[in-house]
Amino acid sequence: MGIGKTGQILLADIGGTNARFALSQRDGHETGPIDYVKVADFPTVREAIADVLARKSGGEPPRRAVLAVAGPVTNNRCVMTNSPWVIDGNELQPALGFGSVHVLNDFEVVAWSLPALQPADLIPLGGQDGLPGEPLLVVGPGTGFGVSCLVERHGARLAVVTEAGHATLPAENEREERVIACLRKRLGHVSIERGALSGSGLQSLYEALAEVDGAQVPQRDAAAITKAALDGSCAHSRATLEMFCATLGSVAGNLAVTFGARGGVYIAGGIVPRFPEFLAASAFRARFEAKGRFQDYLRNIPTRLVTRPDASFLGLKMFADHNPD
Repeated sequence: MGIGKTGQILLADIGGTNARFALSQRDGHETGPIDYVKVADFPTVREAIADVLARKSGGEPPRRAVLAVAGPVTNNRCVMTNSPWVIDGNELQPALGFGSVHVLNDFEVVAWSLPALQPADLIPLGGQDGLPGEPLLVVGPGTGFGVSCLVERHGARLAVVTEAGHATLPAENEREERVIACLRKRLGHVSIERGALSGSGLQSLYEALAEVDGAQVPQRDAAAITKAALDGSCAHSRATLEMFCATLGSVAGNLAVTFGARGGVYIAGGIVPRFPEFLAASAFRARFEAKGRFQDYLRNIPTRLVTRPDASFLGLKMFADHNPD
């Protein structure tokens, strides 16, 4: 298979269970329909891509590929943690006839999407308009806790990929200190991700809060906690979700001052878009701004919830357009 000479670019968002593929025209604004593939249906990512291209590309491979993966990327390669796939751009390039293959962390890709998001893609959560050209930060509770920051200087853009989810979970009051002390007995180090801001973290928070309060509560996973909090059937679940939102505000504010993210802070991930009204009514924004002498600094930074489901494809296209081969 020869190196693709078409103007098409293969874009992919690859998770542990599902992978999504689409073709985009070089310099075009539109991305074609998204093709959904179950990871379990193909032993390797190479076979999955070959199948998609056989059906979609018209016989000639796209010129290049940009792939977002749910895992750490080193030297253009990712070993998936929740699937047997290994995504190695340097192997896929000659094997499938691409001119180039870029493998990016999924949150790096979300960061790339931020400048292109429109008001219809976002729910405002307080703050001002943000300063043009200043860093844009995205944080996302989901299976884990993703954090990436898009920095622009002198016309060049860089998405900083972080492992901030594994930083230590902060406490802002005595009640949270007691919850974290309880979690420390179970987990040792209490990270942002494992202690609160992820699916498993929400469940840990629920259980630790019950222990602190001496409450007898049924076992629930993150989805059940969220449902019981929102439908009013469980006061403990509601208290847990309130602490989750407050903690998210504190952590997002910490990261905003860490990165100097005066362009704006965006909330993504799979959890929070399920309860935008609850988040907006919570202590999220107050805790985001509660940074003592830097309260005015934080007050000017906008916070927004990303609701666009295909933001990753927007980010993949933005990366491809900004990094031509």
